[in-house]
Amino acid sequence: MIYIILLLLSFTLTYFIKNYYIKNAILDEVNERSSHTVPTPHGGGIALAITWLVGLGYLYFTSQIEADFFYALSVGVIISVVSFFDDIYELSAKLRMIVQSVVAMLGLFCLGGFESLEFGLFSIENQIITNVFAFLLIVWFINLYNFLDGINGYAGSEALFLAAAGFLLFGGGHFLVLGVAVLGFLYWNFNKAKIFMGDVGSTLLGYNVAIFTLYYANQESTNLWIWIVLFGVFWFDATLTLVRRKLNGEKLSQAHKKHAYQRLTQAKWSHFKVTNYMIGLNIVLFLMVYFIGNIAVSFTISLLLLYLVYIFIDSKKTFEK
Repeated sequence: MIYIILLLLSFTLTYFIKNYYIKNAILDEVNERSSHTVPTPHGGGIALAITWLVGLGYLYFTSQIEADFFYALSVGVIISVVSFFDDIYELSAKLRMIVQSVVAMLGLFCLGGFESLEFGLFSIENQIITNVFAFLLIVWFINLYNFLDGINGYAGSEALFLAAAGFLLFGGGHFLVLGVAVLGFLYWNFNKAKIFMGDVGSTLLGYNVAIFTLYYANQESTNLWIWIVLFGVFWFDATLTLVRRKLNGEKLSQAHKKHAYQRLTQAKWSHFKVTNYMIGLNIVLFLMVYFIGNIAVSFTISLLLLYLVYIFIDSKKTFEK
């Protein structure tokens, strides 16, 4: 019953936020980086964040989530609040990075740190190295999720997929809470979007994925690579795009439209088509993790698959200098 209530809460809050933003002309204007063509409200992530935090609180007070995990996830509210103001006032990159760094450290502290990096043939258990890695992972996941929130239904569908995959693999009410919180918003965002989630939603989702990854990796070190495979579509695109832009000598802080999903829309693919192909690719990644017992094999195959997809996208729209 609680999940139905949370779904309705997310759905209703998104509806009222959409109408409020339209009435007050608080719209995401079309610019050189935009993949949309019509000014659209961008505060839907507020509804997602509120629903997520309400659901987390319910799980905590009914003893359905461990305290350290709850606290680590709850720290994400800081990211949402700062991102809310960033959506409105465009805060400086330096301030955003300071906040992200503080949140990453707080999240790691709540989890008790990151214990071990497993590489199959060897592992790293030096706590300085593992926690620096974990810190960088959190900050990178926050930012890359924000980078890949650009077309209708894309970021929301990724979060819904990860919530479903996480629940099927690990169980836990937190995945159901995330799923219904995203689903209520996604009704208004999928296909012909009536509202976007904005940074307030995308940065929170990136943070959540990072905490999921580290929490389950602390339980079993190979789980790190399971989450890396599941999140492959987003981190592979964001990371490879960043590397290629660096090799091109581009200013990395400058806005661009070179991510894979952006280039597909430039190649005249509809937002609906791009998002659905992403969902299909995600399902393939999940099936590999689910049916292939050796995570090293799953990870290797996933890298090859994602690289082949990237080559296909290059053939549709070149990665220009």
